Amino acid sequence: MSMASANVRKELLECSICLNIYTDPVMLRCGHNFCSMCIDRVLDTQEGAGRYSCPECRAECVERPVLIRNITLCNIVESFQPAQPDQEESGVFCSSCINSSVPAAKYCLHCEASLCDQHLKIHSKSPEHVFLDHNISLEIRKCSVHKELLKYYCTQDAASLCVSCRLDGEHQEHQVEMMGVASEKKKKILRRDLQELFTQREETENKIQRLQERKRKLEKNSARETERVAALFREIRRQLEDLEKCILSEVSRQEQQMSVSTSDVIQQLEMKMEKLSRKIHYIEELCATTDPLAVLQEPVTSDLCETVEEDNKEIDGHDFKIQNGGDLDVALISQTLHTLSNLVTHINFGICIMEPADITLDVNTASNKLHISDDRKTAVWTEIEQNRPQTPERFQPFNVLSSQEFSSGRYYWEFECSKEIGWKVGVSYPSIERSGDQSFIGNNNKSWCLQMLYNQYTTIHNNLPYLLPHNVSSNKFRICLDYEAGQLSFYELCEPIRHLHTFTATFTEPLHAAFGFYRTKEGNVYSSDWVRIQDSKGL
Repeated sequence: MSMASANVRKELLECSICLNIYTDPVMLRCGHNFCSMCIDRVLDTQEGAGRYSCPECRAECVERPVLIRNITLCNIVESFQPAQPDQEESGVFCSSCINSSVPAAKYCLHCEASLCDQHLKIHSKSPEHVFLDHNISLEIRKCSVHKELLKYYCTQDAASLCVSCRLDGEHQEHQVEMMGVASEKKKKILRRDLQELFTQREETENKIQRLQERKRKLEKNSARETERVAALFREIRRQLEDLEKCILSEVSRQEQQMSVSTSDVIQQLEMKMEKLSRKIHYIEELCATTDPLAVLQEPVTSDLCETVEEDNKEIDGHDFKIQNGGDLDVALISQTLHTLSNLVTHINFGICIMEPADITLDVNTASNKLHISDDRKTAVWTEIEQNRPQTPERFQPFNVLSSQEFSSGRYYWEFECSKEIGWKVGVSYPSIERSGDQSFIGNNNKSWCLQMLYNQYTTIHNNLPYLLPHNVSSNKFRICLDYEAGQLSFYELCEPIRHLHTFTATFTEPLHAAFGFYRTKEGNVYSSDWVRIQDSKGL
């Protein structure tokens, strides 16, 4: 068979159930084709479920679908199959055709006879008839001891038997069935298993689709968050660069302005030095003169000093300005630098930061086995009844909710717990049950929690526990709530801080912080577990 023919057979002529060339092909309303016997068996297995579906596309219907014989496909299958020359060449003819030698198509194990196509159709209406191709050796269908055809099946020993085995052998007292009957029973089990496998495959496909969708959403959120952070830091760098240029320009301007003023004063002082040097030289020459008349005829020394004094006043005025204002204007520069703190503050407003939540315990919800501290920050399990009035909002088990509720925003709070026996911390809807099994935090679809029980840490929601894979050494924790994003995260406050678990949900009610305890007794002493909420001012 050529490669092209093989591809045609694979795509057009093979039944997707038995993976063989179609036998009496029929078509469902969705357009998919199957062997009539193959699809009948599949539909039989689906009867108990009350719905029927196509094995190919999963198209469903309530009533058993009507099978339509695909005449066109039948003709194609017949023309594609070889003319079966082996039948005539082998010399095997139909045992029921007495008046003519008609080539046999199959061998019937029940009748122990070869049958042509016409007689095969008649025999195939009875389920006890089993047909084989002539190219299959009958030796493998015979008993290895008695050389007779295997017709029976021992259900106790799971062994195939011939007539002699059934009558003479060790199977006389066993439950023995006709091989066809046993085969149908096993097929029934296989069909049930097949339906279960179909269901499991469909569930697996749905899980894959959900995980792929979650992965795509995660990638999309990650890309969006990456771009948001990158854009924020690009803006920070741009504003910092602009601020740097502004400050450096101001420093340069002040330096240039003061440098010019200082150069002018230096030039004037140099001129003063030159004038003073000339006068000093003149006076020194006058002092060295021996002629009294020449000395007396020269100007008085005080006149010379007055001229110098006037020069000094002018120069000292410039020097005073330099000495008292000739440095950089640090105050102006500092004021410009103050823009940096304003910039950082502005950036902080642009970042969505979690706010610390000031959590206090609502005594009206507290179990009468819980002692609540005066500041409503600590809950302690106690054996002493607290004698609070019984109200619909009070828990019968050992729970308490916070007075605060959260219906939007991003918050976090921290708490410290005992490490004696067990506790639960998390969040809960206010509609949680107040008594019974459904009132325990985490045991329902209205609460989420982190649980410690005998130093094992587990997260629970809807009564589905998840054991944390790593050890928890600290007794201090943080809860982070992002209501709009539907995320509740737990962290261990160690060095460095460690993420424990994140729940993802679509919150439909306001949330309260929730705390619960286990009633356990060690010897004759009840445990005294406690939870203390950290003051938000110290966070």
